Amino acid sequence: MTEIVIVTPDETWPAQYQKIAYAIGGELGGPAQRIDHIGSTSVPGLPAKDVLDIQVTVAAEPELAAVAERMVAADWELRPPRRDHPVPGLPTDEGQWVKRMLVEPMYRRRVNLHVRVAGRANQRYALLFRDYLRAHPQTARAYGAFKQHAAALGLEIGDYSDLKDPVCDLVYLPAEEWAARTGWAG
Repeated sequence: MTEIVIVTPDETWPAQYQKIAYAIGGELGGPAQRIDHIGSTSVPGLPAKDVLDIQVTVAAEPELAAVAERMVAADWELRPPRRDHPVPGLPTDEGQWVKRMLVEPMYRRRVNLHVRVAGRANQRYALLFRDYLRAHPQTARAYGAFKQHAAALGLEIGDYSDLKDPVCDLVYLPAEEWAARTGWAG
């Protein structure tokens, strides 16, 4: 069993992201509409697993495979096709939650590369969740405390993720209200 370790925030995570995103952009060229730092390491002061989450946004579903092929050619490991968990109140259509997932080449800095289609619920979710936590540091602190307690339970990664999903939804639902109120556009 792989132990889930939540570490104190590292102020170099944004710089590490920039370096890796630049390399990913060089590998991908055209299919990537945007490359974003997402997940807990993208929120200043938030404890996290020391794994950078990066989202590549593509225009349409066929480009999911094109990105995966290019990254595999650059020695990234493609994980089996997956979908993100549907969030209560958001579209339930399977297509809204499809993504491709890759991990870094062996012996490199740990990265989870999420490839999602622009405008789909899961692509927007990752960006809004990040931006809401950045704008609400007290919520980020509470979420960080939850993650530390959850990691201390000694769960498998899948069970840890399943435990986190509804908590993330509890953060995300007011984030939607915040987005509407502030005109957030991602």
